[in-house]
Amino acid sequence: MTGGFSHLERSICSTRKSTKWISVLLLLQLSCSISPACCGKVLVWPTEYSHWINMKTILDELVQRGHEVTVLTSEAAILVDFSKGSAIKFEIYPTSLTKDDFENFFMKMVSKWTDLPKDRFWTYISAVQEIVSKYSDCVQTLCKDIVLNKKLMTKLQESKFDVILADLALPCGELLAELLKIPLVYSFRLSPGNTFERQSGHLPFIPSYVPVVLSELSDQMTFMERVKNMMYVVFFDFCFQTFNQKKWSQFYSEVLGRPTTLSELMGKAEIWLIRTYWDIEFPRPLLPHFIFVGGLHCKPAKPLPKEMEEFAQSSGEHGIVVFTLGSMVTNMTEKRANMIASALAQIPQKVIWRYDGKKPDTLGPNTRLYKWLPQNDLLGHPKTKAFITHGGTNGIYEAIYHGIPMVGLPLFADQPDNIARMKYKGAAIRLDLDSISSTQLLNALKTVINDPLYKENAMKLSRIQRDQPMKPLDRAVFWIEFVMRHKGAKHLRPASYDLTWVQYHSLDVIGFLLACVATAIFVITRCCLFCCQKFAKSGKKKKRE
Repeated sequence: MTGGFSHLERSICSTRKSTKWISVLLLLQLSCSISPACCGKVLVWPTEYSHWINMKTILDELVQRGHEVTVLTSEAAILVDFSKGSAIKFEIYPTSLTKDDFENFFMKMVSKWTDLPKDRFWTYISAVQEIVSKYSDCVQTLCKDIVLNKKLMTKLQESKFDVILADLALPCGELLAELLKIPLVYSFRLSPGNTFERQSGHLPFIPSYVPVVLSELSDQMTFMERVKNMMYVVFFDFCFQTFNQKKWSQFYSEVLGRPTTLSELMGKAEIWLIRTYWDIEFPRPLLPHFIFVGGLHCKPAKPLPKEMEEFAQSSGEHGIVVFTLGSMVTNMTEKRANMIASALAQIPQKVIWRYDGKKPDTLGPNTRLYKWLPQNDLLGHPKTKAFITHGGTNGIYEAIYHGIPMVGLPLFADQPDNIARMKYKGAAIRLDLDSISSTQLLNALKTVINDPLYKENAMKLSRIQRDQPMKPLDRAVFWIEFVMRHKGAKHLRPASYDLTWVQYHSLDVIGFLLACVATAIFVITRCCLFCCQKFAKSGKKKKRE
């Protein structure tokens, strides 16, 4: 029974939906006694915006399978809505931050990152470092408000959770796992070459063909691109480690009362659930406890709202274009909005645009504005011809799932890398929002809609995404349950976790072998010199005789 759930156990857990509450409780109690992983207790340390939307898909599935899910969230939470009725429990803790402060911080971070001068390497990198440092300080405030709250920590310890699911974008989950002495599972967007996954996850990294996060490179690099890639490696190894990890390591050491580092605690994660897949990633080495779950939130489209469906159907054979810049960007300058609207007005397709600002003066009759869009349902609609997107991972995967070509307007973080990958795979055209012209956007839309190669490549990625032996969501939940069943997954962790940096790179072995070679050369040289001297003396003696 410990190797997995039987059909009976799954049936028992599913009876939570039954209206016969007494029978349900009895069956649940029986099922939990049969399998300790069934109806387990999951603690969640989430991140906001699209990260939360993605993680909530996993949490809803865990609840459906009978598990008790508790989300640890602050009073300043933005999208983590604990006021609505839900089967998910919320442990709300007080914080010195207000919701407005928290939301304004994110908005300013996005705005500043979007306007960075990407053409100047060190200026761009230094600015990114400053943004990440401020973000890190904000997150550390939240973390302190939890771990220094003795009443809350006592309650969490008494709850006896079986596992903690944490988002790597928000440090602190690993500290909670250490304090509560429970297994840790990460959910994160794979960022090739960054410090966390290489030093904490011990993931093999070969910079000659694995592009580093933020580099926007492919696995086919020229010499100068490999130089650029290596510069990014140096930056992540030294700048981030020196300025960001040092603060966290010091804080963690103070809380635990012993020397430790952020990297060390992160390295204790049992499973790393990666929110991507080989449809978007370039081939690279992985370890057995890194599990791909990209596209876990994707699903068949549902019917659109009546008014939106009528507008889509009115497009005729030309179809529709879906346009959204994500949950963190709902507004833009009037000048830019008018420029975009004028380009959209020139295409024969109808346009459904998520926009919450002043109505552009150049808005065409073919364009409708909405404050919110059923994005997945629109992308899965048979009339949809193209997707204008900022390149968020969730939106990218919904477009892949439904086979829709894209025009990318990346803003910050991993979005430029996501669009770059879609461009290299022939399913997207990339434009810069800060320098885009009406003509450029118009030409890009005409190309992805009228050139059949873009649709073919998008459909190819869709077939790859759908052709898996196990659905990504089922795979994510399986490994969380696996960790609960076996109290971890130590057998999947490589021995590299027990090696020092010198041992991992075999520098001690190389040094020993070099010393042996040097010694051998020295001994042989001395022997040869000795023999030569003996022969020389013997020759002189014979000449004298």
